[in-house]
Amino acid sequence: MVAASFIGLGVMGFPMAGHLAAKGHEVTVYNRNSAQAQAWTEAHRGRAAPTPREAAAGADIVFLCVGNDDDVRSVVYGDDGAMAGMKQRAILVDHTTASAELARELDEALKARGLRFLDAPVSGGQAGAENGVLTVMVGGEADTFETARPTIEAYSRMIGLMGPAGSGQLAKMMNQICIAGLVEGLSEAIHFGQKAGLDIRKVVDVISKGAAGSWQMENRHETMDEGRYDFGFAVEWMRKDLGICLSEARRNGASLPGTALVDQFYAEIEAMGGKRWDTSSLLARLNR
Repeated sequence: MVAASFIGLGVMGFPMAGHLAAKGHEVTVYNRNSAQAQAWTEAHRGRAAPTPREAAAGADIVFLCVGNDDDVRSVVYGDDGAMAGMKQRAILVDHTTASAELARELDEALKARGLRFLDAPVSGGQAGAENGVLTVMVGGEADTFETARPTIEAYSRMIGLMGPAGSGQLAKMMNQICIAGLVEGLSEAIHFGQKAGLDIRKVVDVISKGAAGSWQMENRHETMDEGRYDFGFAVEWMRKDLGICLSEARRNGASLPGTALVDQFYAEIEAMGGKRWDTSSLLARLNR
């Protein structure tokens, strides 16, 4: 068992930290909204700290799961930041979906302090976090990865080392690019089927077993057909992620015309009042 700190108790971090506690790890949590941290301590075995620095003090591994690059910097750096409280050779594992540039920055800053770092964005959404079956894409050094891996397994079913620092974030960008294209394709197919008068569930029951099948099709077609979009990952967060993808593509020269187009479609969803709808709401744009 390890002494662990978990910073960021949103819809992902709250259950992830809970799985660590359930596995017997000694967990200290921090959240900007202290009421959320209090709620976590009431639901799980562990304690809350008033600052990231105090949460990180004495921890073997410090986990982060916050919103974006700026949020990460705000809880890592400074007199009250996690880095100031970490003991020598401790590991910072950042589960935030952020930029590869930030991951490399953190890796360098932590190494200069005798600390270790892994960028480790996750896929699987809130349900994956709650059920402890997330996929984790990791960047960093192999020995650091192997040290942290058994602890990360508390809430994951697949963990892979993608390469040096930043590689986990780059892999997550690939993941989001794939999802954007899949959801747009599924939305267009369901829209077409509705216009054609087909029974969407009957059709999907067949085509999901063939080459067109995907997780999105299996898990979202029914709610999409019913026009319900309050499941899974919110549009505003998907746009944040796609912005990271498009920014990285401008840097490395990759061409992402489909991703850029889907990002524009999500902007239309936001203009429709759907920034908190889930990503399958691309169908709502077609059915206006």
